[in-house]
Amino acid sequence: MQTKETNKFNISNFASKLAGRQILIPIAALLLLAVFNLIADPSFYKISLDVNSAGDQVLSGYLITILDYGSELAILAIGMTLVTAASGGQDISVGATIAIAGSVILRVLCGSNSRPDELQAPIIVAFLVACVAGMLCGAFNGILVAGFKIQPMVATLILFTAGRSIAAWINNNELPVISDKGFTYFGGFIPGIPVPTPFFIALGCIIIMALVLKFTTLGLYVQSVGINENSSRLNGLNPAFIKFITFVILGICVAVAALIKVSRISSINYSVIAKDIEMDAILAVALGGNALGGGKFNMGASILGAYVIQFLATTLYKFNVKSDAISAYKAIVVIILVVISAPVVREKFKAFTVKMKTKKEVG
Repeated sequence: MQTKETNKFNISNFASKLAGRQILIPIAALLLLAVFNLIADPSFYKISLDVNSAGDQVLSGYLITILDYGSELAILAIGMTLVTAASGGQDISVGATIAIAGSVILRVLCGSNSRPDELQAPIIVAFLVACVAGMLCGAFNGILVAGFKIQPMVATLILFTAGRSIAAWINNNELPVISDKGFTYFGGFIPGIPVPTPFFIALGCIIIMALVLKFTTLGLYVQSVGINENSSRLNGLNPAFIKFITFVILGICVAVAALIKVSRISSINYSVIAKDIEMDAILAVALGGNALGGGKFNMGASILGAYVIQFLATTLYKFNVKSDAISAYKAIVVIILVVISAPVVREKFKAFTVKMKTKKEVG
């Protein structure tokens, strides 16, 4: 039979182990937001089956919105996590690159006519071309970072500044409009399936990346380069190539997010599309407890962090916070969470729990 002392020891031991886990912070943040909404307005969790504008029965509610729009961020968090871990920096050109990839998709589908009655190419072809465009943008950033040793934020500042102008130039500064109903499925709902399609796309990306990390050495190499580039080079790795490939992978993630973005409205607004989404992607990585200086990473924690960021944004909208003030509220909350998730804070908490456990053992 367990005594009270044994139970206390087990709880203390569990807390000590949990303190060192990266995923603790996004889980704690998720629970905090969940409890807040439960107390403030339980209707936040209401999910209903409604009919959308296309006449299809779909699920609706705040939780469905989080799954829907959080999926875009989760896809970007996958690539951003690898870039951060390998290079010790972040790609701030993600939003602008989404504009480029989205513009490419619409250009291929529309051809020379910005408002065609029929698609000028299969959607899969347009998506593959967008993937190439995203990879080229990623390769450009990767060459600057890995080849020319430019700090990632400075290197990606080029596309951050010029990307949306390039996107507008691709379509001759016109705003293409796709009338094909099938194109809207990627950013909306597939008839007969009440769950938003972006969630399934994100799930597919997560499964693919999980398999890549499990059955290849990509994750190990990325962490090795991020922890100690010189040591990894002495062990036969090519740090420059590994950094380069992470930017290319992020470019593919950007192309997937771009397909979802332009599919939602069957068009594009070059100056607004994916505005500031790169900041949310970086915050998702930080909220996942990953060190922004590179090294070890937890992909699952980053993905969960992405949904937590969307949970926060949806909560703020729910309580009628003005759109221009949401960034300020989000920044305050995220700063607190990021500080709590900082390695030094986690280590101090872990040391505190060990100290308390030692005192109980001595007592």
